[in-house]
Formats: sequence, C-alpha cells, structure tokens
Amino acid sequence: MSSPNLLPILPNGFEASGSAANQCGSGGCDRSATPASAAQPSSCGSAASPHLEAVTTTRLRLPKWLKRPLPQAGMQYTSDVIADLKLETVCESAKCPNRTECWSAKTATFMVLGNVCTRPCGFCSVPRGKTEVVQLDEPGRVAEAAARLGLKYVVITSVTRDDLPDGGANHFYECILAVRERTGAQVEVLTPDFKGNRAAISRVIEARPDVFNHNTETVPRLYHRVRRNAEYQRTLNLLAQIKEEAPDMLTKTGLMLGLGETRDELLEVLADLRAVNCDMLTLGQYLQPTPDMLPVERYVPPEEFDELGELARGLGFSMVASGPFVRSSYHAGEMAHVAGQA
Repeated sequence: MSSPNLLPILPNGFEASGSAANQCGSGGCDRSATPASAAQPSSCGSAASPHLEAVTTTRLRLPKWLKRPLPQAGMQYTSDVIADLKLETVCESAKCPNRTECWSAKTATFMVLGNVCTRPCGFCSVPRGKTEVVQLDEPGRVAEAAARLGLKYVVITSVTRDDLPDGGANHFYECILAVRERTGAQVEVLTPDFKGNRAAISRVIEARPDVFNHNTETVPRLYHRVRRNAEYQRTLNLLAQIKEEAPDMLTKTGLMLGLGETRDELLEVLADLRAVNCDMLTLGQYLQPTPDMLPVERYVPPEEFDELGELARGLGFSMVASGPFVRSSYHAGEMAHVAGQA
C-alpha cells in the first residue's frame, strides 16, 4: 500500500498530526495519562543517558500543549452504559488522558478478560496481581454496549493473560463474532503478544477483525525497563504472522515517545515494522500515570511529532497518527478507512 500525501481531516477539526493540541486518545491497555514525575529532558537524537535506571524526583513543568477538553453531554451516557453492563475500559484502567473527549463522543475502548494483568510493565497503571475468572457472557455484554452506543467501529483490547493456555485468544474470537453479529460494526482488536503462541494468534485471525493491532511500545534497548517479560522480536513475529495468514488484513502498531529512545533507534524500529508490512502506525507521548511508574525522560514537542509522522509516511505506512495525545485507538475507524483506501 502506498502512503497518502495528505492527512485525513477528522471530526471537530482533528488532524492526525502533532500540531493540534487536542489530538488523540483512548488506546490499548498500554497507555497512561497524568504525568506524576519526570527526568530532565534529553534530545531525541542524542545518546541515551547512562542513568536510565535511576528514578528521579525532578518534575518537568507540563507543556502547554498537554491540555484536554472539558466533559460534554455524552460522557455521562457512556459512563452509564459501561457501568450498567459491568464492563471494563482501558480509558479508565490505564488513566487515558483522552477519556473525556472520547466518552463525550459516546465511544470507548472495551477491555476484556478482567482488570488485572500478568505483566509488570513499567509504564502501565493497570493493576497487577491475582487474575479474574474469564466471564463467558462478556462478549455479549460488549456487543450490547456497542449497540447502545451506536458504534459502527468497535475497538477491543485486554489485559495480558499469561495464565491462560491461549492467552485469551478464543475470548477475543468470541468478542469479535458477538459484536459483528449484534451490530454489524467493524472491529479492531488490540491484543497482547500471546507469548508468541502462533495457534493463539491464528485463532484471533480466524475471526477476521478488520484491523489487528499489537503495540511495539518502545525501542528494543528499553524493553527490559518498559516491557518486562515481552520481546521485541516476538512483536515483529506476531505482525508478520498476520500478514502471512491474512495478507489483506490491516495491521497496526504504536509507540510511546519520551522514554529515553534516540531518533536513530526509533527510525530503525519503523524500518523493522515496514519490513513485516505493518500498515498503520501511532506515535504518542508517554505520560507517567503514577509516581511509581517510569518517569518521563522528555516531552516531545508537537512539531517534532509532525516531523516524525512525515518520516514514517515516507517509509510507506498507509496511515500515521503522530502527536502528543495520540493513543492506539483514538479515531481508529477513520484511520482504518484511510489505510484501507491507500
């Protein structure tokens, strides 16, 4: 697929670039919100700090571009639907900075398989600990929520469930089918890596999601801090397998910036992603959700996100959203539409 020269204009003047302050939103369970503390800023193109492992108490002033809109009328309705059906959303669990905007528009990213994760990732505020029993009626409740909210494009993610033999792959399968049968909506899934279990990945592919998203999160050098118990090559292998088994299925991934990565490292990752024919890319600012999570190393300015987005499009991604508040699932339907037309 070729990369479009122009970015799509999205609702309310949103553009998939870094220049708009109100950009982007509710992503997978790998995104965080309100910054708690941060290290001194470093240049994206400079050498990595030798003190990355040290947690600092120095706080960066929140940049003026990291501001969010006030709640609108639809937010309470979305909240009521989710509460009534006893569903989890990544918007709440991961403290997404865009929850107000998305819920006001009567949309949310559903998080299935409970609210407790088996991975100790250094950036995510989703609770860790004893996992919950898989709720067999959850696919139906997700489908009912999508129907009540009038969604034409549904995004489903989950906590990582390494305790399950298939990592929860069949539950994703059931959720996709239930939503499609109940609403006819398109479905995007944002999955964990299933520990590289090819049969589990194939099971999700069998349900034919319209977009299969799996986040890369950061550069390989930082995996031991940011994505403990995950492997960079495993992520690439998952994205490659999707294209091997379903060449026409759109694949998508996202990275957080501001964790200490260098520009060269980031560009190498983008090249690796294109080598496995990944179609869609999101680039957003990491925001520290709680003081015990990894600190922000740098707040990347909007104009740099714009530049990185242009570089990514030049590599051949069919759709790129790049900006401070970009998250995996914000305006996911519009992204998928543009990518499918490329």
